[in-house]
Amino acid sequence: MNWDETGPELDAPTGAAGFDDDRLVGAGADGEDTAVEAALRPKDLEEFVGQEKVREQLDLVLKAARARGATADHVLLSGAPGLGKTTLSMIIAAEMNAPIRITSGPAIQHAGDLAAILSSLQEGEVLFLDEIHRMSRPAEEMLYMAMEDFRVDVIVGKGPGATAIPLELPPFTLVGATTRAGLLPPPLRDRFGFTGHMEFYAPAELERVVHRSAGLLDVSIDTAGAAEIAGRSRGTPRIANRLLRRVRDYAQVKADGVIDREIAGAALKVYEVDARGLDRLDRAVLGALLKLFGGGPVGLSTLAVAVGEERETVEEVAEPFLVREGLLARTPRGRVATPAAWAHLGLVPPQHGAKGQAGLFGA
Repeated sequence: MNWDETGPELDAPTGAAGFDDDRLVGAGADGEDTAVEAALRPKDLEEFVGQEKVREQLDLVLKAARARGATADHVLLSGAPGLGKTTLSMIIAAEMNAPIRITSGPAIQHAGDLAAILSSLQEGEVLFLDEIHRMSRPAEEMLYMAMEDFRVDVIVGKGPGATAIPLELPPFTLVGATTRAGLLPPPLRDRFGFTGHMEFYAPAELERVVHRSAGLLDVSIDTAGAAEIAGRSRGTPRIANRLLRRVRDYAQVKADGVIDREIAGAALKVYEVDARGLDRLDRAVLGALLKLFGGGPVGLSTLAVAVGEERETVEEVAEPFLVREGLLARTPRGRVATPAAWAHLGLVPPQHGAKGQAGLFGA
């Protein structure tokens, strides 16, 4: 069971991020998630579920550093929210028997903010910098020298009388996390000794996450019930754990507290999460696209008006998952529903819509 304790996708507009916080299938963490995650978070790489390649590679990096008696190389972790970037940073600190300090890119708006943090680090300490791509440019440039030479130049004074005072830093390990790796400048990416990309989880991996979390939460669940929850979790451990908690509530109130497939399905029907993990907003977007616009193509603004949401909410919150599931396509002419979308909602495409889609999808 792995997920981050950080907040919602910070690059989404404010409205979109706020909506994602309120969704049961949103990948952002709210206050309840943060409190529960602290108790459920795995403590070492062996306990960490999924991300096999990243775990294997990271294990070699950490073991080699321990054998040399040196600090570990700087680590960059990229991937969608809720996949385990914060968890891995804590595991890195635990494996290196080092303290960890957690901050985020948006919190570092000036070079002085970063200098204050770096100058107070202990030797070997792990600095976890979430949403690292959102740091200010002056702080980012200071980080280059700190990562490479363990030194920063603090500027004292202004204008011609300004003086650069070199400040030596103890060796430390920077763990950067980002949901938008493409926004990182090449000079910063090149200074990381190890880069790992977090993939979405397979249903079988999420079943293991659900079983582990159920044991820690003292929830009775059978294999079929865990599979039902895993299949609706959108490949994200944080969502799997959130759904588990809501199904647990339903089972305690409506049943004998034991979660099986029937109970899990009934509970998630109450919370409007369907068999593929789509919620009310997702189905509203698909429903408008299919029923009002014949499957498209239709412009994003028009589609947003049709579902009564902001353009940013549809684009940043609903569309990424629908595209990843192969239910919607973004084309130069607008948004287009795929044949899978018609099948999922149990609708039959109109003749002219079917012909148009045949040309777009080659079917």
